[in-house]
Amino acid sequence: MTDFPGRENDPDENPFAMFGNPEQIAAAMRQFADMLSAPQGSGPVNWDMAKNIARHAVVAEGDPSVMEGERRQIADALNLADLWLNEVTALPSGVGSPQAWSRSEWIEKTVPVWRQLCDPIAERMVETMGGTLGAAGLPAEAQAMAGPLMGMMKQMGGMMVGQQIGQALGSLAREVVGSTDIGLPLSGDAALLPGGIAAFSQGLETPAEEIRLYLALREAAHHRLFQHVPWLRGHLLGAVEEYARGITVDVSALEEQLRGLDLNSPEQLQQALSGGNLLKPEETERQKAALSRLETTLALVEGWVGTVVEAAAAGKLPSAAALGETVRRRRATGGPAEQTFATLVGLELRPRRLRDAAVLWKALETGRGVDGRDAVWNHPDLMPTAADLDDPERFVRGEPDFDLSDLEASLREAQEPKDSGDDEDDTGGARDDGA
Repeated sequence: MTDFPGRENDPDENPFAMFGNPEQIAAAMRQFADMLSAPQGSGPVNWDMAKNIARHAVVAEGDPSVMEGERRQIADALNLADLWLNEVTALPSGVGSPQAWSRSEWIEKTVPVWRQLCDPIAERMVETMGGTLGAAGLPAEAQAMAGPLMGMMKQMGGMMVGQQIGQALGSLAREVVGSTDIGLPLSGDAALLPGGIAAFSQGLETPAEEIRLYLALREAAHHRLFQHVPWLRGHLLGAVEEYARGITVDVSALEEQLRGLDLNSPEQLQQALSGGNLLKPEETERQKAALSRLETTLALVEGWVGTVVEAAAAGKLPSAAALGETVRRRRATGGPAEQTFATLVGLELRPRRLRDAAVLWKALETGRGVDGRDAVWNHPDLMPTAADLDDPERFVRGEPDFDLSDLEASLREAQEPKDSGDDEDDTGGARDDGA
């Protein structure tokens, strides 16, 4: 029964008519109770659900467990690559316990970092969706009465964001070859995925062992940086988080996609939320600075890795140059993996000046030697800037971005005693203290 006999579908008389039949709503909510529920204080996204969706996506296309023989091949490749790197870099080994992962294992191992990166965006989306789903078209006098329903709608928004994140991670897991493909430290372990290596190798006329060793060199080189440059991890992840804080949800686009939908249908909601880009940057000066810092650091990481890998592979891997070019094109032009990351945190992780960074690291090695090149990583203040990528020789010579003569003149002026006027009388003559 209803308190609005004969006018159950009139929103002016029944403010809840827009949500459909109350009994149907209750049934739908009970049906999705398990999916919607998350532990208290667990954040805006049910990450257990996101992981399950991601795992289901990779298992559906085939994700066999890593065989013991494959684990030995990966471990041997990472250990051998680590020995080769000892000859070309001053940074010590970052390979503690080499790992071979299935795609499902990659999802499980990297979720903690994804959670750190995605939760700020997810929280904004859930809050916005909760308000939009619950309040769109609802009369003001009915909003107080709809409090519990608003909370449920916000929870459904969290479920939808969790589904989107799970699908994105599942897509990314089908493309990666290790734990460092996107340039961020997603795990403390050096790891390669046999399934990812097989997918990477398709169409390449190169022996499988060479490809595996080359990718092992890249993975091991990344981990030398992430393990032994203590400020680098926080610098990279902090730049991503700084950029993410300037991301907002496009409320008008959200409302447009939700208009006319059956709110009892999770399938329609999911389709609406996955279509179009609901994230938009504010493009503040602070956000632009974070993005520039991130792109420069990613280019420097990739440039250094490419430089030491090229040196380590010289004379050992005949196909190293061709494989290096394949990886550079993959990183520089982006692809599905990059688009996936843009979906997750609202920006593209593209080292746009990868070749410029490689030129700078090689110039540093020529001018200062291997130890001098790698010593630049000792402190973030020593690192090249975007301007240094324009003139690497200037950076190698150690020339500052300002004129030293001007600085010396300023220092001399600051050190010279200044007349206070106490030693002169009003006429400009010297004061006679004895007078």
